[in-house]
Amino acid sequence: MTARILRRLREANDWQTEICAVLTELGHGLDVHRSILFRLREVPGKGFAQSIAAYWVDDTVESNTEPPTLIVQSIVNNDPLLERLAEEVRQGKIFAGHTRELSGFLRQDFENQKIKSFLSVAVFAHGHVWGTLAVNDCLVEREWTGDEKASLEIVASAIGDTIERSLSDTNVSDIIRKTMLQASLDGIVVIDETGSIIEFNPAAEKMFGWERAEILGKDVLDTLIPEYYRPGYATGGEYMSGRGIPMIGQRLETVTQNADGEIFPIELTATEMKVADRRLFFGSIRDLRDRRRAEEEINRQREKLHQNEKMAAMGSLLAGVSHELNNPLAVVVAQSTLLHEFAPDPQTKSRAEKVRAAAERCGRIVKSFLGMVRLHPTTQTETDLNQVVRSALEVTAYGARSGGIGIDTDFAEGPVLAMADADHITQVVANFLVNSQHALAAIAADRRIKVRTFRTASGASGFSVEDNGPGIPEEIRPRIFESYFTTKPVGVGTGIGLSISRSIVERHNGRVRFEPVEPQGARFVVELPAVDQSIAIAAAGRPAASGLRNALIIDDEPDVAGSLADILELMGVKSKLVIDWTSADEELASFEPDIVFSDLRMPGVNGMVIYRELLEQRANLAQRFVLVTGDMIGARAEIEALPAHLRPQLLEKPFSTLDVRGVLAAITDQVTLAR
Repeated sequence: MTARILRRLREANDWQTEICAVLTELGHGLDVHRSILFRLREVPGKGFAQSIAAYWVDDTVESNTEPPTLIVQSIVNNDPLLERLAEEVRQGKIFAGHTRELSGFLRQDFENQKIKSFLSVAVFAHGHVWGTLAVNDCLVEREWTGDEKASLEIVASAIGDTIERSLSDTNVSDIIRKTMLQASLDGIVVIDETGSIIEFNPAAEKMFGWERAEILGKDVLDTLIPEYYRPGYATGGEYMSGRGIPMIGQRLETVTQNADGEIFPIELTATEMKVADRRLFFGSIRDLRDRRRAEEEINRQREKLHQNEKMAAMGSLLAGVSHELNNPLAVVVAQSTLLHEFAPDPQTKSRAEKVRAAAERCGRIVKSFLGMVRLHPTTQTETDLNQVVRSALEVTAYGARSGGIGIDTDFAEGPVLAMADADHITQVVANFLVNSQHALAAIAADRRIKVRTFRTASGASGFSVEDNGPGIPEEIRPRIFESYFTTKPVGVGTGIGLSISRSIVERHNGRVRFEPVEPQGARFVVELPAVDQSIAIAAAGRPAASGLRNALIIDDEPDVAGSLADILELMGVKSKLVIDWTSADEELASFEPDIVFSDLRMPGVNGMVIYRELLEQRANLAQRFVLVTGDMIGARAEIEALPAHLRPQLLEKPFSTLDVRGVLAAITDQVTLAR
């Protein structure tokens, strides 16, 4: 038996591949019930411990069921017998006898394992005690013979030689494994069959906030597994053997917790290993928090792009709708204006004025919607905030009426002027009004929204929108202007309204703020730089247009062209109507216009094409050309592509008498300056 074991060990490249077979043959050869190879290892923070490198048991002995015991330094320090044996092992002495002759920890442990007789010798490698080789009889108290002791010593010596011989190769492998373990960007956690953590690499320390020396030996169930997964399991080993089995050999996403109790998502790859009849579980853990944050940001950007696409699509749709609506509205406004002008009695005048006012209101609503959804650069002009707020109230009036919400207005006297893009500021006011309507939806009491315009002592102009809803909780107030932050239910809000509003106001060099309202409610206040009042008064006092006598009107809608001609006739301007444009040569051959009005969008020909064609024939018409359009946003984009001195005037449909008079005045000013 001894010769066969020696030959096997001598031929082995790695003692670990042969040790199980060696212990089996040793147990049968000595007719014992257990053969064990112990190894002395240093456990961080706990000193040396005697662990099990490998063991064999005789399965025919029913009482021989307990595995060998791992003995740590703290147990040795508190037991005189163990302290003496540790010293004798270092001296190479044989430890043999019967369990009943022992005391302290060893006697209790051997009795628990049903050991009757024991024999143990030291294993030396490189001049140091590497471990011990032991055999046990679990049925009888036997006296160990000299041959048996000699055989055990020879086998222990051969194991030591083999360990020394194979250390050169395995040491390289150990270094590689340790380096990989230390350098791994993923957290590596290894636990044994009891759930105790036996390995914890630097990446795991960083991920979980535990020091390696602090967590080694602790149960994974009490440290890394969230509390709501723990009920029903006594240890982490039981967890892995129960619910944890589906994890083995799989890569899955789950959650864990760190030293502070924070739950966070991870990707776990779990592998089971068998080492000397022990079950070890190797876990490779990847923190998914950064990935989840990146995915959330991608989703936010995707949603933002989706919203922009929807806004662009809505803008294109409303551009077409506005063009179709503004043509008949232009006729209604113009004809009702003329009817009011020539009405023979007060009743007819009053009715005509109501028709005109309603048609103009429809036109303003269409313009406001179009201006809000079409993305275009901010064009800041002299703007009356009173009129801007009125436009926003018209756009949102239906929602307020249907929700039973009362609107209180407090407009400052006279124009509240600011340098602003009227469309964009209208969008800001409308956003605030819609938010207030949503906030009041769940209020059963009197629902009120208060809108006011004002001038500040420093000269700024502004407006505010206030409601008596539930208000905004203090803890989320700092975030209300963030993109995609919303407290509204899914499908009600996108979380971009206040963010866009703040962006618009800041582009106007203005300020927007939230103010709580007592006893409850919310108020949003916007302040914009004011316009010099003297400039505004001077602009308002400009003289009416004069000196224009003949107009050329080009429009494929006869009613629109006729209505414009009727208004011009009231101002002393005769008109020639062209419904189907042919060429500049033909139209100018028998008619010399002082001013030209052309629709921008017409089938077959574009107003800008006509403009360029006329300039080739009459360069002086550059200051006398007016584009008539229901798509002011699209028209501005085309006009701004031209040099400043060649940009025609714009007349927006539906137009009133005042709008036409303003265009005539502007043309007269241009002609006067050009002379």
